[in-house]
Amino acid sequence: MALKATIFKAEIQVADMDRHHYADYSLTLARHPSETDERMMVRLLAFALFADPALGFGKGLCVDDEPDLWQKDLTGAIERWIDVGQPDEKWVRKACGRAQEVVVLTYGRALEVWWNGVRAKLERHDRLRVFQLGREQSAELAKLAERTMRLQFSIQDGHVWVTNGRDTVGLEPTLLYGAERV
Repeated sequence: MALKATIFKAEIQVADMDRHHYADYSLTLARHPSETDERMMVRLLAFALFADPALGFGKGLCVDDEPDLWQKDLTGAIERWIDVGQPDEKWVRKACGRAQEVVVLTYGRALEVWWNGVRAKLERHDRLRVFQLGREQSAELAKLAERTMRLQFSIQDGHVWVTNGRDTVGLEPTLLYGAERV
């Protein structure tokens, strides 16, 4: 019998001073049985960093040809493709051919090994931006995971503060490749 996804509900408030985007979102996240709290929370962070009414979660780990998050225009064209983790270079290259912009938010162990292995190939793509989240930062973010979450994301000058009202986590995603704009 296959294990089913665990459903998480997140009410988030985004105050992004860098993009002048202020909004509340009610989100449902399906955490695949093989997905960790850390990865799920990095997906939620990616949503907050690029928050937009048209941004939505893909089917993720279950489907090979969908990103973790994507934003489509009214015609169905993919404006933004977002993956978290350490995706295969071929997967990123395919995404760059399908979307106007591709973002990778990478985190976790062996990050330097992954980046050194794919850097030369990925730096050929002008539609790509790669951000790194430190291992300690993603672990701290994972501690905020609950089945029902109320989180506030404050973003300014590349710094992100996430709070659930009891605990606050400070994050600073570092741009590894691509343009500064978010």
